[in-house]
This record gives sequence, C-alpha cells and structure tokens, in this order.
Amino acid sequence: MSEKILRSDPVGLVEYIARNLVKHPDDVEVVPVWSPTSLIIELHVNNIDIGAVIGRNGKIARALRTLLSSISVKKIQPDSGEAAGNISKVVLEIIDQ
Repeated sequence: MSEKILRSDPVGLVEYIARNLVKHPDDVEVVPVWSPTSLIIELHVNNIDIGAVIGRNGKIARALRTLLSSISVKKIQPDSGEAAGNISKVVLEIIDQ
C-alpha cells in the first residue's frame, strides 16, 4: 500500500480564507517570502476590507495565525518543489493597499 504524503499549503489556505472574508476578493494578493528559517506570508487587501480580515479586537487575524502555527512546518515546500529546509515559523503580515 503506497502512503500518500500530504503537503501543507499555508499560502493557499490564507488566500482561500481571505477571499471569502472580504467584499473585494479580486484585490486580495498573497505573497510568500521565504527565508532560511521562516515563511512570511504577506496578505494584501483593499483598504475597505482590512477590518474584515483583522476582525474585532484582532480575533480573525489571531485565528488565522493560530491555523498557520498548527500546520506541520516540516511538510511545507516552496512552489519550486525543493525541500524547505529548517522552517521553524510561519508569519502572517496583513497589509492594506
């Protein structure tokens, strides 16, 4: 029986959730920035939608960060397909346009 190796896609997860939260989903842009020890996910949204992504008292942003921290970082791979190395942290930055 062949084992299926599941790969985590934190960038796709953030993009999917953000597009479903905002009023202008076409303005959502997710940019992964790879460093040797971490993955920084830059989430760019329309100025009008920044509150929808952050939420009251930052609850939605905190929930997104919790989801990202729960993803097994050992299974994250860059789009190039190469091994990600020793990624120990996934960081979410929310940026308004």
